[in-house]
Amino acid sequence: MKYVIVTGGVTSSLGKGVVAASIGRLLKARGFSVLLQKFDPYLNVDPGTLSPYQHGEVFVTDDGAETDLDLGHYERFVDIKLNKDSNVTTGKIYQTILKKERRGDYLGSTVQVIPHVTDEIKKRITKKENQADVVITEIGGTVGDIESLPFLEAARQLRNDAGQDNVIFVHVTLVPTVISEVKTKPTQHSVKELRGIGIQPDILICRTDKKGVLTDSMKRKISDFCNVDYEAVFENSNVETIYAVPALLHEQGLDDVIVKKLLLPYSTIKLDFWNTVQKRYNSLKHNAVMVGIIGKYTELPDAYLSVIEAVKHASLAIGEYIDIDLIPTADLEEFPVERILDHVDGIIIPGGFGERGIEGKISSVSWARKTNTPCLGICLGMQAMCIEAARSQGLNANSTEFDQDTPNPVITLLEEQRDIQDKGGTMRLGSYHCHLLTGTKVKQIYNKDDIRERHRHRYEVNPKFYDILTQDGLVVSGMSPDGNFVEVVERQRQDYPWFIGCQYHPEFKSRPDRPHPLFLSFVRAVIKNAEKLRRY
Repeated sequence: MKYVIVTGGVTSSLGKGVVAASIGRLLKARGFSVLLQKFDPYLNVDPGTLSPYQHGEVFVTDDGAETDLDLGHYERFVDIKLNKDSNVTTGKIYQTILKKERRGDYLGSTVQVIPHVTDEIKKRITKKENQADVVITEIGGTVGDIESLPFLEAARQLRNDAGQDNVIFVHVTLVPTVISEVKTKPTQHSVKELRGIGIQPDILICRTDKKGVLTDSMKRKISDFCNVDYEAVFENSNVETIYAVPALLHEQGLDDVIVKKLLLPYSTIKLDFWNTVQKRYNSLKHNAVMVGIIGKYTELPDAYLSVIEAVKHASLAIGEYIDIDLIPTADLEEFPVERILDHVDGIIIPGGFGERGIEGKISSVSWARKTNTPCLGICLGMQAMCIEAARSQGLNANSTEFDQDTPNPVITLLEEQRDIQDKGGTMRLGSYHCHLLTGTKVKQIYNKDDIRERHRHRYEVNPKFYDILTQDGLVVSGMSPDGNFVEVVERQRQDYPWFIGCQYHPEFKSRPDRPHPLFLSFVRAVIKNAEKLRRY
């Protein structure tokens, strides 16, 4: 079994997740099977209860795990399905250890970080041994953080356990430009910190602000000071699209060095789409087409990362650049909706939780319906569509999530959810079947009778109000196979271009070389609407 450990230094947000995903893409393109996992040093069991302001979006796997957003990068780049074992936190490690201690599994031993915590971490890294040729493990945080130390110590031990030729360390650092001068000192100090805890990196990925900043002399200097082979120092410059990173690193020979250091058999590489993605991006038509994303957490774009990426996937496939405007729901509650939204050609109303901003979402639905603007509602966005439809029939309607005493609970809590106290991991999570109804637009888009999509929600459309929704022209077009849950709603008026809401999260299954059909259809409708409005 071969292992690639990805660490980061100097500062956060250098793109460790994209680097790990790119390595996975390159190795897969050379014919090797890969698994990816993310180790996060925080004490939460998973990010499910974290505010998006703290952590960005929560990515959901097929088996219902609430995970770090980097797993979205892994799935999109490598085109694999990950699971609950692919994201491990300090909280999850300690939860397991404390359960064992209470059962007496340690036979009276004093439970300590070494060996008990580090052994549990190593067990998670090697859990899927022999299920792939290479396991790629990203360790979250920055070298020097106290929270990351147990994970780094476990990784150091793993190299001794598995053998020197079976484990390599890839360290992602920053090479900043300060007043036009390139500085290698942050990288030197970061590697010194890593070596101080017993890890000598095999490969350095240096983040720069533009291509060509890392000259040969700079690479030689970093190589000498950091005791890393000259051929193993790589530049990861800022690019127009993250999907250009695999080809960027391949051009410099990263996959050759990894194959060589891990003693993997040599094989040719087939990057296909990934070799041309930068050219595709550069050749996109720029015709001022605008999609507005109506959200509560718009100050942090990572809160809607998968939605944004799904729009980009459709954009690449169609060949049309799509501008994205993150529109705060608070603005829609404070100012006239038509003034805030008059520049967009289509809107997406993504998921979310809590009462704050819900009226802004509902008013944006109403605006889209009245102006015939393409509208995609996701999870809470679909529920906002249903509330708006009931209100347009004169009902004082709401969701019991926001008003427990509403006289018309169009959206209500699932019966089995009513007595649940814990919030983490207790929603309807993961992949579920959905049956699409004959004669509906959504069935035409999927071209299938039955689909599987990923969910993350606790509230459902109240079946008592199906007739009310239908009277307003909102058709239920997708149901769970047992007929108990509404999965998709749509408007089918001849003059209405595109209005679909889904309870699931289609963005989680979109891929850069295979966009999700809902997003592809939505973006086409947005472009057509822009043409109609003569925006270009």
